[in-house]
Amino acid sequence: MLDWLLHGVIPVGSTGLRVPEVIGNLFGLASAILGMRRLVWAWPVGLVGNVLLFTVFASGQLSGVATEPLWGQAGRQIFFAALAVYGWWKWSQARKAGGAADGGAITPRWANTKERIQLLVMAVVGYGLAYWIVTALGSWGPATEAWILIGSILATYGMARGWVEFWLIWILVDVVGVTSLIKAGYYPTATMYLFYAGFVIWGFVVWLRAAKASQEAPVPETV
Repeated sequence: MLDWLLHGVIPVGSTGLRVPEVIGNLFGLASAILGMRRLVWAWPVGLVGNVLLFTVFASGQLSGVATEPLWGQAGRQIFFAALAVYGWWKWSQARKAGGAADGGAITPRWANTKERIQLLVMAVVGYGLAYWIVTALGSWGPATEAWILIGSILATYGMARGWVEFWLIWILVDVVGVTSLIKAGYYPTATMYLFYAGFVIWGFVVWLRAAKASQEAPVPETV
């Protein structure tokens, strides 16, 4: 079973789809749905998907053919794993403290000015560093891979902090990611990115409404 999970191929026509790529993306989708609902389980579920997708992108093997490894895509799975542990801890602590009034682990909010400047600095510095790393590794399409890498990290970090802006960052990542993945031949993941684009817009609306509702909620009087 473990061998099939890591190396299996699902027959599709004359070729096939790699099992870890398909299942890894399904775990990613499940994590996104749980994250939209602000449930702590979003993080451990996403962690499983990160491990599976790392094996796909680092090996450069999919659909029964060899392609160029996408080191930016593989590298971000490592960062995702680290951020998943951080997010798991952050949301668990918030949940223990009482969580959100609507049942979510956290209450969504817009980042303040200081936090937005922090995101901007991280984006500029991170992109330059990511571009240098993926170029040195000989990755395919370093310009787009660098943005996908750092954009994904920033979005996941924003999700852990409960910032509504993280959905907007994901939209920018998806726009670049779909083109990059199709050119590299990662069709299941590219298809998932297209689906994510619509889902991200939906998630943004859900978090936006939750943030607005929390601001409009009456403050209980002290007895």
